[in-house]
Amino acid sequence: MTARTRADLDSLPSYVPGRSIPGAVKLASNEVSAGPLPSVIKAISDAAADVNRYPDNRATALVDRLALRLDVPPSQLAVGCGSVMLCQQLVQATCGPADEVLFAWRSFEAYPVITQVVGVRQRMVPLRADHSHDLAAMLDAITPATRLVFVCNPNNPTGTAVRNDELVAFLDAVPDGVLVALDEAYHEFVTDPTVGNGMALRHHLARCRDNLAVLRTFSKAYGLAGLRVGYCVAPEPVATALRAVSVPFSVNSLAQIAALASLDVEEELLARCQEVADERDRVRAELLA
Repeated sequence: MTARTRADLDSLPSYVPGRSIPGAVKLASNEVSAGPLPSVIKAISDAAADVNRYPDNRATALVDRLALRLDVPPSQLAVGCGSVMLCQQLVQATCGPADEVLFAWRSFEAYPVITQVVGVRQRMVPLRADHSHDLAAMLDAITPATRLVFVCNPNNPTGTAVRNDELVAFLDAVPDGVLVALDEAYHEFVTDPTVGNGMALRHHLARCRDNLAVLRTFSKAYGLAGLRVGYCVAPEPVATALRAVSVPFSVNSLAQIAALASLDVEEELLARCQEVADERDRVRAELLA
């Protein structure tokens, strides 16, 4: 007798992580090369003796610190095992079997995977010729079944970014009942002030339109990719639903400690982001020369 699995998983797209090649510099995964700061490493080391205990399931200390830093109520925050897990939780929290998730393509490789795993329909909208989001086409693609729209900004893997005024117009035009998830994994590397800032938009639009969720991560700028911790700021009912569908204890204790320690030295970490951005601009200029 053979156990049966879901037949649709045969067509599930594989998420392909960046590959390591001996003797080569690995760029494909967009990892910071310097790693955590010494104080963060010490905090992780000091906490390692307690890994026989379960972590705080709600990551209370981290949620409270982020709420203070971002000037939002803790009830509007959810912490997850990396922002990719929060993306999947958003699909679970907003969609039923007949509903749709909409996103640009190409964009973050996980979007097609998580939507199919959850078992909802996906609608992909091609990028424009300059590899940027075609927000007008995305609006046209919204149907009565659409419940969630992902906008990766800056877009992974193309690096293009949606401007603030474009995002405001898009959010104003999205129908009621549709949540827009602004995936800002690379927010800390943005140097153009005209690029949309999800948290600023949430504060600006909260009184008139509360249809925006903002996803951020400690994997990139904070150098904690191996520990898996991210967060989502969303309307309170959405944040509550995110917590409801989360896997218990999925954000481990070392990840929580490391994230808190990273926030203590945030200024130094963000200075490293500026160094990365400067080098990015230098390499781009050299390639175009």
